[in-house]
Amino acid sequence: MAADPFIPQACDYFALINLAHAYADALDNGDFDRVGALFQHADIYMPGSQEPEVRAGSGGFGELLRKAVKTYPPGNTPRTRHVTTNHQIHFEDGSAARMRSYFTVLQETKPGQLQAIITGTYDDRFARVDNNWRFIERREAVTSVGDLSAHLLQDFDGPRDN
Repeated sequence: MAADPFIPQACDYFALINLAHAYADALDNGDFDRVGALFQHADIYMPGSQEPEVRAGSGGFGELLRKAVKTYPPGNTPRTRHVTTNHQIHFEDGSAARMRSYFTVLQETKPGQLQAIITGTYDDRFARVDNNWRFIERREAVTSVGDLSAHLLQDFDGPRDN
């Protein structure tokens, strides 16, 4: 019996979804070192940037976020949930892919006060590195902004992509 040609692509699809969710999990747990490791092969373009804020190979994305995001005891987490949805994945070949997804960040600033603080899109590119899928580029665009005062260490004055 011949192998199903869709099984490898389905496995790759879920591997890419897992990478997107691994980022959200790492950031929500305040694990900035893990964020840096996930994006060690990636150029990072922040909202409105024409040049990468972080260059591939530097592992600097985790450090950039460590300096930008407020964390709280216990556990030094930002008290957030990054929810990524509407994943659209396009395989360019067996070793490259693109994914566009929406993000919504929820934050509990005080017990019982949960709010959406920012929404937008991630445009990600992936490549196989040592036979594993890795981020090689992230472009973040912001569509809506709420109260970020309990989330960021500085004011957000970036552009919005409506």
